[in-house]
Amino acid sequence: MFYYHCQRLTQPDQYAEAKEKIQEIFHEHRGRYGYRRITSELSKAKIGLNHKTVQKLMRLLGLKSKV
Repeated sequence: MFYYHCQRLTQPDQYAEAKEKIQEIFHEHRGRYGYRRITSELSKAKIGLNHKTVQKLMRLLGLKSKV
């Protein structure tokens, strides 16, 4: 188990492209888009991610939409 975790630390981030696109969409719309609209925009850009994954990535990036 220890070696599995050591190996995972050396692998590149599989969501690196998605994180950049999420930040781009979020800032383009001045923080008004939540995870639902961002998921929709990502699907238009041919990046298929589940809404729960988008929500998790937004939480990790510290992005929260305005109400």
